[in-house]
Amino acid sequence: MKMGNHTSASQFILLGLSSQPEKQELIFGLFLLMYLVGAAGNLLIVLAIGSDSHLHMPMYFFLSNLSLVDFCFISATVPKMLMNIQTQTQSISYSGCLAQIYFCILLANMDNFLLMAMAYDRYVAICRPLHYSTTMSLAAYALMLGSAWLLANLHSLLHTLLMAQLDFCASNVIPYFFCDLVPLLQLSCSNTLPNQLMILLVGGLIVLIPFLGILISYVHIVSAVLKVPSAQGKQKAFSTCGSHLAVVILFYGTITGVYLSPSPSHAADKDSLASVMYMVVTPLLNPFIYCLRNKEMKGALWKLVSVKVAFHGL
Repeated sequence: MKMGNHTSASQFILLGLSSQPEKQELIFGLFLLMYLVGAAGNLLIVLAIGSDSHLHMPMYFFLSNLSLVDFCFISATVPKMLMNIQTQTQSISYSGCLAQIYFCILLANMDNFLLMAMAYDRYVAICRPLHYSTTMSLAAYALMLGSAWLLANLHSLLHTLLMAQLDFCASNVIPYFFCDLVPLLQLSCSNTLPNQLMILLVGGLIVLIPFLGILISYVHIVSAVLKVPSAQGKQKAFSTCGSHLAVVILFYGTITGVYLSPSPSHAADKDSLASVMYMVVTPLLNPFIYCLRNKEMKGALWKLVSVKVAFHGL
């Protein structure tokens, strides 16, 4: 069954962040820099954790997966945007648009699930330390990770298949720098009710359940830490959660800005800027948040860089 049988649009036009030609070079340079820094930062975390045996623990196992997902996340949209600016085109093929939707939903879901898994890991470590080694065993976190990838793939595949059934017989202009579900649905002249129900019901649950899991975990964590008698003990317990909590606030804060802000603010330019925060800035900042607030990560990165420098010096 060919996708072309379901649509009269062979391609879509991505308007990007600005229609002013004089700003394109600035946008290209800025996004190229953000992409290179974000990609390098996330890959360095993956390499640092993989090369340091002291970090082969569940929390860092999830962090390395989060960094890998963030690298893929930023790579799903920004290179296409940069290529369009460089070649002075704004088009993306129909199949390319569906591929962007699939990978963006998949990777956003994985971010969501991994943040919940990391919150649960911190809950067990702080609230049930004696049971940590049995609760967070290799089999347990392999099951958690495998389940997350399975659910994320099924959810993104359902959205993509439903989108492939729609007809696009009017405008093919998307006021974003990437293909997103909501603006693409607005271009369809088919019945989009099944798609909208998927977004509200299934998508809502996939975001809400992990968020509630994170919230409940931190309620228990805060309650347990407040019972610690010494101020030094409290500070040490909170410091182990600081980086994760900062990333959670950044992730859900940007999602709220993109998808849950009041309707009067849903102008295309504001939505596009909010999506930059969600799609680009969050994956860019995550490595810095973990490295600046985590002594073990600093040590692993310094060791990795030192080895590379020594190797090239030979």
